Amino acid sequence: MRNVIASPDVFVSKTDNPMDVLGIGANMVKALRYWMVAVGLTTEPTSGQRTQTPTEFGEIVYKHDPYFEETGTLWLLHYQLVKNETAVDTEATAWWYFFNEFKATEFTRDDFLMQFDKFLRNSDEGEKPQRTLEDDFNCIIHSYVSRMKSNPEKVNPESNIDCPLGELGLIDIVGQERNGGRQKIYRKSSPKKDTLHPLIVLAVILYNANGKKEIAISEIQNNNGNVGKAFNLDVISLTALLYKLELMGYIKVNRTAGLDVINIKTNLNFLKCIEQYYREING
Repeated sequence: MRNVIASPDVFVSKTDNPMDVLGIGANMVKALRYWMVAVGLTTEPTSGQRTQTPTEFGEIVYKHDPYFEETGTLWLLHYQLVKNETAVDTEATAWWYFFNEFKATEFTRDDFLMQFDKFLRNSDEGEKPQRTLEDDFNCIIHSYVSRMKSNPEKVNPESNIDCPLGELGLIDIVGQERNGGRQKIYRKSSPKKDTLHPLIVLAVILYNANGKKEIAISEIQNNNGNVGKAFNLDVISLTALLYKLELMGYIKVNRTAGLDVINIKTNLNFLKCIEQYYREING
């Protein structure tokens, strides 16, 4: 972020070698450039000079948590990956599918690959090579499961570098496939208690509200791109977070006459809610 702000053409400069400026190899430069856009920290034009510009979201994160020390920042980066469906809006279609459309709670690699392939064939994305699907799956798993847990025999503890999204605890390994199979069985996991700040939840609710002041709790739980699916929240966990937001004065939970809705009591939007989150945790 610091280098993008100082020089928007840092990834494509013809005068300053990006590898020298960023201190990483050529493949890592390409990967970094890709993920900066995928997690919504920067944006690139689709034509002309491919310079990078910080998004409003990226500017807020860089201002308040430039070293990603807060768990809330990791939740927000995760949400940027899973919130949009179309390829126009996202660089991570597999993330969208895994957290929004893939219904299985426990699954193997082949379970995911078969259903993801079917999803792509029926969408505008079209068919993709099997190797690409496998790479997508491996990337998701390695983002949320530590290498020490997934491949302990291949990891040197002194050089173990994991994706920080693993701290969110959204995917776990629960065993090996039955009937002699060699594939691991994975499970989508709900966040541990108190790891998800209520204002992060509110920010996502506001993003999906589109200005509405009354929202059904079932929408928050079950709609694609909303809190329940994006964060693997079960009903009990979601309800607890909604009541915390009510105690904080941001919403009113209304369960009278079978309504089961929340009423928004704040004028914050998605970005202003994120700003409020950083202000709250910083006292």
